[in-house]
Amino acid sequence: MRGLNGEGTGGGRTAGRGRRLGAGLAAGSTAVAGLAAFALLCAGCTSGGTGTRDEGPAGTRPVTRASAQDAVPAGTAKPAPRIDAVELVQADPKVSARFKDDLKPCTGDEYPIDTSYGTLTDGPAADVVVNVMTCGDSVGVGTYVYRQRADGSYGNVFAAETPAVYGTIDRGDLVVTTQVYGSKDAVAYPSGEDIVTYRWTAGRFAETDRVHNDFNRAVGNGEGTLPVPPTAKN
Repeated sequence: MRGLNGEGTGGGRTAGRGRRLGAGLAAGSTAVAGLAAFALLCAGCTSGGTGTRDEGPAGTRPVTRASAQDAVPAGTAKPAPRIDAVELVQADPKVSARFKDDLKPCTGDEYPIDTSYGTLTDGPAADVVVNVMTCGDSVGVGTYVYRQRADGSYGNVFAAETPAVYGTIDRGDLVVTTQVYGSKDAVAYPSGEDIVTYRWTAGRFAETDRVHNDFNRAVGNGEGTLPVPPTAKN
């Protein structure tokens, strides 16, 4: 009976060894398969790809590298040759004689003039915006726009001679801001402001937008402190 159930006989030991051998072969096959998979994974990681994150067939075209010559230009602004803004204003027949007489250096040879260059009229060169200010408090008193002519000279295409005026270039538009003062307003605290946007249309500047802001006159008359925030409660 012991021979039939394999206990205590050579056949039983042989069968036991056979089972262990089969298990060993199965384990060995599993290990080989695991090593093969690991080798494929390593090959994918070291071939310049992203390993298991890559999807689809492998590319066969060479990698194209961008160069400085292939880069798209960052902007389309025209070159802006610097001009003598003081000389331009003094020679401008559209500038009033009073403004020319008042235009004097503040210190040394420094004139109270701001100059901006940019595209406003789509002319042959950059347009020039000149803001004339006062020396004492830097309040704008005149804004002028000059466009280059065919002969290279500049002509006045816009003029605003109003106290507290200032012009800027904003994405191809001319934006003119004028501070509004009441009879008792200090220079530093106007009552409001008018912001007018102009666009070059049919050979001249046309108004396209107007905004008026009223300022609170109760603020800015003294020094204050920021309010202390309340203590957070858990």
